[in-house]
Amino acid sequence: MNHRWLRGLALKLLYPLLMLVGSFSKDKKEDYQRLVINLNNKLVRREKPRTKRILLLLPHCLQINECDIRITHNIYNCKRCGKCEIKELIQIADDNHLNLFIATGGTLARKIVKDVRPEAIVAVACERDLSSGIVDAYPLPILGIPNERPYGPCFNTRVDLEKVKEAIEFLSKR
Repeated sequence: MNHRWLRGLALKLLYPLLMLVGSFSKDKKEDYQRLVINLNNKLVRREKPRTKRILLLLPHCLQINECDIRITHNIYNCKRCGKCEIKELIQIADDNHLNLFIATGGTLARKIVKDVRPEAIVAVACERDLSSGIVDAYPLPILGIPNERPYGPCFNTRVDLEKVKEAIEFLSKR
């Protein structure tokens, strides 16, 4: 079975339909976005893409708000104090020889993807940005990892580092 074709069908037909239905029920919309992300991840895993040209794309809200260094233009400006997960994410990217970028929104994320031209992406974001980004970047294989928002949206968010490592390992297996 052609999993890329099935993924395209899900992303180009199912996603818009679910977002239309979700517009009538705001509390269900994020559930629908999560469903699309999970379905996409399962189908990408069945495709078994293998590459070393992986982009690790992160949201700016992973950086703690108290930090006086802005990393949105260059993540390597990070002081690596360890108060947020950026330090570990830089190390993961360096260990795996990945392109690593922070995006402040969908427009910048699309520009980064266009400029970097990866063969696969591991993306971290909220369900809204992640689901729309996955749809926009199709047919590129993307493994999406929703961020954790213990303090609400776009503020001191977190990500499960083990999920990031596992996604990178899956895409880069030979």
